[in-house]
Amino acid sequence: MSEDYNKPAFKKLLDRLQEESWQLELLISGFAIFGLFSAYPALEIKMAYHQAQSDNNLFFMLILLVALSACSILIFNLLLHVLLRGLWIGALGLRYVSGDIDYDTLNYSTRFHNYLKNKVGSFDKYIARLENYCSIIFAITFLLIFYVISLVLIVGVIAVIITVFLNDHSYKDVSTYFGIALLIFVVVGMLLTFIDFITLGFLKKKKWISKAYFPFYWCFSIITLSFLYRPLIYNFLDNKFGKRLSLFLVPVYVSLIWMTSLYYNQSNYFNFIESSGNHVANSMNYEDMLVNDSDFISSIAINSKVISDPFIKVFIVFDKFIEDEIYLFNPSLKPEEDTRGITSEISSINVGSIDSKLKRDYLDTFNSLYSVEIDSTVYKTNFVLGKTIKKQNGFETYIGIKNLDEGKHMIHVKRKEIKESDTISKIEASIPFWYYPN
Repeated sequence: MSEDYNKPAFKKLLDRLQEESWQLELLISGFAIFGLFSAYPALEIKMAYHQAQSDNNLFFMLILLVALSACSILIFNLLLHVLLRGLWIGALGLRYVSGDIDYDTLNYSTRFHNYLKNKVGSFDKYIARLENYCSIIFAITFLLIFYVISLVLIVGVIAVIITVFLNDHSYKDVSTYFGIALLIFVVVGMLLTFIDFITLGFLKKKKWISKAYFPFYWCFSIITLSFLYRPLIYNFLDNKFGKRLSLFLVPVYVSLIWMTSLYYNQSNYFNFIESSGNHVANSMNYEDMLVNDSDFISSIAINSKVISDPFIKVFIVFDKFIEDEIYLFNPSLKPEEDTRGITSEISSINVGSIDSKLKRDYLDTFNSLYSVEIDSTVYKTNFVLGKTIKKQNGFETYIGIKNLDEGKHMIHVKRKEIKESDTISKIEASIPFWYYPN
């Protein structure tokens, strides 16, 4: 069929499908909206987990970011499409009953009669305009998804260049200079592509500029996969109506992003989302208060705000930076090959085969870095690897508190760090709790 696009029969088929496409649009929109509303909460939970776990997994974070952005764009555009398409169907039904607008029957004054006739015009023109809005919004919805994917692919390419050629490489290596040249090419190409995009193809119009821009255009058409959706772009650009609507949607999306960041602040002194401290008890620092599926421990937490048992649990979320700090304080633990990151279960090393002494040294080093104080008293801790109910990885310990007085207390988790060749102790978290034994 791809070779028959010039035949009259194929053009007639396209014309007929074009007239009946609204049915497919509504069908696809309905199923898509239902699926998106089902998938969005699960993606949010997964995103919140990776953010809270601080596992620095750039690959999965980018995938989740693309998925959430794509879902948001699809939900907004498809709901807008269904709303306008419903209005279009209603207008068609009203036209069947009432026909066109008869301004003479309204019996308005000459001023309003002439104004409405010029501004509102024919009812058929209104229906045609709604049809254009619906068709363009439906098409641009999926084009925007490709824009998001393109942006993430560019960021991914930059991250790969930095990781492969510039991370832990000295300026004596030839690969470092190759990486710098490649990075400059990608960054310059990214800026030129963005300028060409927002100016609707300005760099392609000037003869001498277009010659210099063409190599960047060719490379970025592969990096961004724009060869898949380029016909849609140029079909929008050669249509004034589609171009105006596309430009109108940009500030709408920016406004929506800004609106989602709004919240009502009830106090001049507190915003009620501060981290825990002497005067704040943030629910994210108490395990039993993480009741929503998307609630995770962001850094450090204790088991409850009100403690009735003679012990308290302290949990520290595991992340890559903790392990890097351990290597600084105990260089003998740093392996020759860093196997952290994405790996396969087939080719990965057997963690169980690692010498138990190394594991013990690892935990001993961790325990030497972290200390726990309640009020001003230092308590002995013995952190071990653990998991929360929501499968968060980290370190946990239990501290006996049966000798504490009833009432409010402060627990401080401190961490050692090296700063300018000196070792200092820094408070990582201060969490209030109330002790009322049974």
